[in-house]
Amino acid sequence: MKLQEIDRVDRLSKEEFLERYYKPQLPVVMERQVADWPAFGKWNLEYIRDVAGDRVVPLYDNRPVDHKDGFNQPHARMRLSEYIDLLKREPTKYRIFLWNILKEVPGLQDDFNYPDLGLPILKSLPMLFFGGTDSYTFMHYDIDLGNIFHYHFEGKKECILFSQSETRYLYKVPHSLITHESIDFSNPDLDRWPALNHVKGFRTQLNHGEVLYMPEGYWHYMRYISPGFSMSHRAIARNPRNLAKALYNVVVMRYYDNMMRKIKGREWIEWKNREAIDRTHRLLQKSHS
Repeated sequence: MKLQEIDRVDRLSKEEFLERYYKPQLPVVMERQVADWPAFGKWNLEYIRDVAGDRVVPLYDNRPVDHKDGFNQPHARMRLSEYIDLLKREPTKYRIFLWNILKEVPGLQDDFNYPDLGLPILKSLPMLFFGGTDSYTFMHYDIDLGNIFHYHFEGKKECILFSQSETRYLYKVPHSLITHESIDFSNPDLDRWPALNHVKGFRTQLNHGEVLYMPEGYWHYMRYISPGFSMSHRAIARNPRNLAKALYNVVVMRYYDNMMRKIKGREWIEWKNREAIDRTHRLLQKSHS
């Protein structure tokens, strides 16, 4: 894959961010944009354990999608204190995904604010994500195709991004937000997945306190190199095409997919996975014929 390193800066003003990254829809890592947050000095796994360890959290792993699973249905639940102990003790595939801290631990709001970078942040949706060594998310894009500010705390995380314009090479699974789950984007088999030879994207590694801006609808793969957690803020998509796609995803796609899982079961999942490969290879052949 052709992956370039994401730009890294110390800080950005609102004007610099809008002109250099938002308008051209390019990702950027801001290394000390939130150095004045209390969270910058306080947030680590032990701190989160102390303030929220009694909460029961939903956990997800890397098992393939099953027709019996609902949309974003967790695979297990555990007290947060037990989960953090597990992260520190040994590698685990279990991750916490889309955990709303305002709902669960309102006091954590005092540790951060919403940076003024020219985009209206949805302040009711600050989400936390946790993972252990080598746990990862499948390559996916968010259902609302929003602009994402992703703040990382403790440990190190690998991030690989693609714009929506690269979708034709990514083996997208139809009626879903993911690529084919057999692809290891940290070390892809390019003989098995030849279209990935033509894809162009971005990569970086996030360290404690760094902020990654992911433009509207960007595909993203996240792998925890060591145990850690992140928080995301989002702003709605402004591109009319992305807004229309987000509306379709929320109102039509997810319900249609759930209905077909119930009607056809495993056959539906297997058809989607085959179609992801067939469609991509047909497009690849057409574009290079």
